[in-house]
Parts: sequence; structure tokens; C-alpha cells
Amino acid sequence: MNLNFAFHSLICTFAVVMAPLAERMRPLSLDDYVGQQHLVGPGAVLRRMIEGGRLSSFILWGPPGVGKTTLATIIAHQLQTPFYTLSAVTSGVKDVRDVIEKAKGNRFFNTATPILFIDEIHRFSKSQQDSLLGAVEQGVVTLIGATTENPSFEVIRPLLSRCQVYTLKPLEQDDLMALVKRVTEQDAILKQKPFELQETSALMRYSGGDARKLLNILELLYEGAEKEDKVLVTDRIVAERLQQNPLAYDKDGEMHYDIISAFIKSIRGSDPDAAIYWLARMIEGGEDPAFIARRLVISASEDIGLANPNALLLANAAFDAVMKIGWPEGRIPLAEATIYLATSPKSNSAYMAINDALQKVEQTGNQPVPLHLRNAPTKLMQQLGYSDGYKYAHDYEGHFVEQQFLPDDLQDLRLWHAQQNPSEDKLLQRMIQCWGERYKS
Repeated sequence: MNLNFAFHSLICTFAVVMAPLAERMRPLSLDDYVGQQHLVGPGAVLRRMIEGGRLSSFILWGPPGVGKTTLATIIAHQLQTPFYTLSAVTSGVKDVRDVIEKAKGNRFFNTATPILFIDEIHRFSKSQQDSLLGAVEQGVVTLIGATTENPSFEVIRPLLSRCQVYTLKPLEQDDLMALVKRVTEQDAILKQKPFELQETSALMRYSGGDARKLLNILELLYEGAEKEDKVLVTDRIVAERLQQNPLAYDKDGEMHYDIISAFIKSIRGSDPDAAIYWLARMIEGGEDPAFIARRLVISASEDIGLANPNALLLANAAFDAVMKIGWPEGRIPLAEATIYLATSPKSNSAYMAINDALQKVEQTGNQPVPLHLRNAPTKLMQQLGYSDGYKYAHDYEGHFVEQQFLPDDLQDLRLWHAQQNPSEDKLLQRMIQCWGERYKS
């Protein structure tokens, strides 16, 4: 019997040692948890809930490797309540319903509500999320969801309204360094050799605020120093061991939208340095060049507009050039267009005019076209007065003659309002010369 017990203990120890470092060192208490002090620091909202043992349903939203699953593990370890976990990648509606039935069976009088943790909840379909609603609303389970995607886009509104959303941030450098110190001193394997941190820039850069990446790198460095008496950490060694792009960029996820937003806002804000930086981030992250080029064309129309009409021509030319020459040379016309647009004067008068016009059309419906503006390709139409009284502008001095072009009920409507820049000032003066008082206000 003692031999069996010893053998069982040996197997358990071996299984723990063989687990990845991230699993071996996953904290089981908030005191060992790294980062997210705005949520789990002294007096913070999640710490109060966990220590009080009374949770309401919530969703943890943040990039990979910042502690979402770890928080759920800590809750499971600290609270005396049934804890169920599902992965949205492998679970279906039947799995959800089975867990809910088990939770109902484990619900006793005066006990805490069972907790259901769903990892990657954004991967659940609408029907899968619908199957959770009743259980969450009736208090059968307390839901904890984890997602890397914006819940407002990926979680159905009825479920989102029943959950508080807590945002987790990428880990700061101090957090990552504290994690390095803890694992190299406490992990059963890594502590067998001293770690000499001569340089940490590459270690921090390749980690990108992701604790899991950091731990994987440390494990890789340890294995690479198998024949050495210590683990030397320098920027060169880290780069050689990894040999991969350190940038975090998900072309279908939140980072994609955040960076393109920063790019366009930098152009709009006339900051060429910021704009070219975000362009570089997209290029290094493997963004589709056609996507970048399309956004430049949109920006040229929306944000530069009539203040510099050449911007649209150059943006469109950059689009054509990128499609013809591809990577890596395509980065050059994109950079040229980016800097040109960022340094150009700005106007959104055309953008505002079409938005106001669409709103007016929605409000006023199908206003009839004045007869003198209608097409008259047949004799009957001519007899009905179509095109009668139309004045051909080129027959008049200056190629202009005053006449009504808007529907009768909207003939005094103003939609385009010039903005203050030399190009539009010139256009406005011509409109005043043609139309007089109409364009003076």
C-alpha cells in the first residue's frame, strides 16, 4: 500500500513538473495575482466581491495573457461554491444546458449561487448565448465570461445587460518584471539555475504586456541554456531564441480597429509623425495594403475634402500604385499619401453637406423635380411642359444664370457651408458672386 501511494505521488509530481510554466505558476490567491490593480487592488470592485463571497455576473474583457482565466481560477479556489467551466471553442448549446441542470441540482437553500465560467464567450453563437439568459436572469448561475473581443459587438444585448463588463489592461513593465522575479525564484524547475538579466528590452517588447508570452519566453530561455550553469538574458539572445515578429496585431480583432482608428485620427489631427507610426504598426502587423489604401481615400474625402482637392487624387493614385507594385515597395506610396494627407489643411464641409442632405431627404420624402429641370425625351413630355423654361448656363455670361434647381418646397435650402481655408474661401466668393445673399449667411 505504501508503494502504491509513493508511486501515485511520483506520478502527480511528474504531471505538475511537465505542465507548462504558465500553468505551474498560475496564482491561487489575489495576493499572488499580477497587475489589474484597478480591479483587484485594495478596495477595488472585484476584490470586494471575491472577499465578500457574493458575485454578480460579469464579463472580463482584455487582450490575451492579462489574467482573465487566472481570475476565474482564483474565484474557484477561494469561494466555497460549485464552479463550472466551459470553453466556447468546444462547447455547444447542449453542454450549456447540461451545466445549467447540474447547477440547479447543486443549488441548496442559503448557499451561494454556482458559478459558470465561459472562456472566449465571444465565440458563442447567438443561440448559445440565448441558452444562458434564463439561468443568469433567474440566478441559477452567476456567469463569468472572458473575451478578447469588444463585448458590445460580440455579446447579445440581453445577456450584456445582465452583466457588468470589466476591462483588463496589458501588463505594465513593472508587473512583468515582478512576474519574472517570482517565477525564477519559486518555480520548481526554473529556480534550479540563476537568471542573469543583463538586458530586458527585448524580453518586454516580445511579451507585449502578455504574461503567458513572457512565461513561454522564460521557459524557452531556460531550455536553451541547458548546458550552461546560468540563464543569461540579453536582447540578442531573446531575439535569437524567438526569431518572430513581436508585434501583437489581430487583423480580425480589436487591435485591428483600434490601430486604424488611431491612424485616421492622427491624419485628421494633422500629426504626420503619429500617422506614419500607426502606418508602420499596420505594415509590420501584416495588414492588408488594400485596406490601408481604402482608408486613405476615405480620409482624403472626409477630412481634407475641399480644403485641398488634390488630396483625393493623390490618395487614389497611392491606391493604384500599391495594387500595381505590391509589397514591400507599396509602403512608399502609402507613406507619401499618409504624410501628404496629415499635413494638408482640413475640411469636412463636403462630408457634412451630404449627411445634412440625406437627413433632409429622409425628413421631406420624394419632393417633385421642378418641370424645367425634368428630362423631355418624348413629344408627350414636351407637351406636358417637361424642360420648358430651362436656361442653358453656357449660353450666358460667365457660364451662369440664376434659376431654381431645388424642389419648390426647398428652394431656399442651404446644405454646403464653406469652412475657413484658402481653397473654400475662393469657392465661397464665386458662389456669392453668382447667388448673392443666399451664400452670404
